[in-house]
Amino acid sequence: MGIYLNPKNKGFQEAVCSEIYVDKTELIAYTNKCLNTEEKYICVSRPRRFGKSMTLKMLAAYYSRGCDSKKLFAGYKIESDKTFHKYLNQYDVIYLNMQQFLLKAKKQNLIVYLEQAVIADIKRIYSEHFPAQETNLVSVLEQIYAETDREFIFLIDEWDCVMRERQEAEDLQKEYLDFLRVLLKDQPYVALAYMTGILPVKKYGKHSALNMFREYSMTSQKMFEEYTGFTEEEVKVLCVRFGMDFEKTSSWYDGYQFKRFQHIYNPKSVVEAMSCQEFSNYWTATETYEALKVYMDMDYDGLRSDIAHMLGGGRVEVNTKSFQNDMHTFKTKDDVLTLLIHLGYLAYDVLAKEVYIPNREIIEEFENAMSVGGWVEIMRILQASEKLLEDTIKGNAEHVALALDRAHTEAASVLTYNDENSMACAIGLAYYSARKDYVLVREFPTGKGFADLVFLPLPHTNKPALLVELKYDKSADTALQQIKNRKYTQSLECYSGEILLVGVNYDREAADKPHSCVIERYVVNDGGFTEF
Repeated sequence: MGIYLNPKNKGFQEAVCSEIYVDKTELIAYTNKCLNTEEKYICVSRPRRFGKSMTLKMLAAYYSRGCDSKKLFAGYKIESDKTFHKYLNQYDVIYLNMQQFLLKAKKQNLIVYLEQAVIADIKRIYSEHFPAQETNLVSVLEQIYAETDREFIFLIDEWDCVMRERQEAEDLQKEYLDFLRVLLKDQPYVALAYMTGILPVKKYGKHSALNMFREYSMTSQKMFEEYTGFTEEEVKVLCVRFGMDFEKTSSWYDGYQFKRFQHIYNPKSVVEAMSCQEFSNYWTATETYEALKVYMDMDYDGLRSDIAHMLGGGRVEVNTKSFQNDMHTFKTKDDVLTLLIHLGYLAYDVLAKEVYIPNREIIEEFENAMSVGGWVEIMRILQASEKLLEDTIKGNAEHVALALDRAHTEAASVLTYNDENSMACAIGLAYYSARKDYVLVREFPTGKGFADLVFLPLPHTNKPALLVELKYDKSADTALQQIKNRKYTQSLECYSGEILLVGVNYDREAADKPHSCVIERYVVNDGGFTEF
């Protein structure tokens, strides 16, 4: 056993002995299927704190000859798989954390330093088969394989750190990618290569140096969906175990979605919330709002407008195909939005090809980034939002109309379009503080159509539901009447409590472009809806 060759199982042992461990061992059944096939090259990219290193520790514990992990996996899902015993601790594993190598190499050549360190480790175990004075890692592995028939599994953590932390060093990036290609591609000693990082494989023009890898990213996790984060069912179990409110947990940490799994939770944040018994923003433990602000301030082709739109609860179409898989080659706003998907600041709806802000935790990160300047208009809207919600619940329609007028005026400098969609975004921003106690749904399906905005209160908040209809160049009464005529309230019949019907109109033709508002209050009971 060594440091890089055939590590022990301590990392995975610490994970399963922790207060919270969610069983993701079935992933091993899939990697077993990939051994010595054309699918043996796997690159998984996810944001920070989404269990990437944990997965590698699990794979190392399972495959490494440097340990006996039979008891460690006892009782977990993979134990019942027919391939479990066949491959358990049967491979030479080379485990490389590229970020550590980058830090340790300092001013030395990264590749030279890595080869020297790994070869020295291999020499301690394979001294009798070691080529004399050999300094090339590929040559060493070829020689060992030729003499022993031993195959290797490569586990590479933070594989993309060179692209992230040496963003302008294109020569180093190309040298690094070429090194990985020679080390791994078409080599008979490779049984499996599993890389993980934040970014997908770097592209150079139309080609990739590592085109043999099958990629699983935040824009398409494929069969890795349920291993990307915690599923809804897994979170429900944790909430029961720790006595935490499931709806609040969802509001804070849910929001990522894929084709099969529509609710994926940030695993690290969920664990912290359960352990600390407190809902909070745990994102800042590993990320800073300054990093987000850099990309927010890149106003490519109306990017600021799109961000404001998403803060208001909206979604934005995005083309993820042009992204060059690095952190500085941006040609369009789509490239920046795609990067924010991979960083976890935006969620991606693969079917609709739209991005949105996933949850309250990430909303706070956007708010922190905006608070340091450059977003004065939006910050004024957000700061006034709590008073607006209070006035709405009190039924003070005149004050609500004035507040919405100010919000729409402030947003106009960012939101360059002037239509009902712009108005919906402005109102979503205006009610920003409501997200503490509500789930905001735009285009909510109702009896005979779609309500523009619906605010559904979280359990135990003692807040009324809000059903908002927007019009322009008509009247607030017309908006309210549409709610009634189209029976929008039918979709809330399972809700027990107060419902506020809010009709809003924006007069674009008038010189001062005023807003008007009408509010009616209803209560849901066994007999239906009663106005009071």
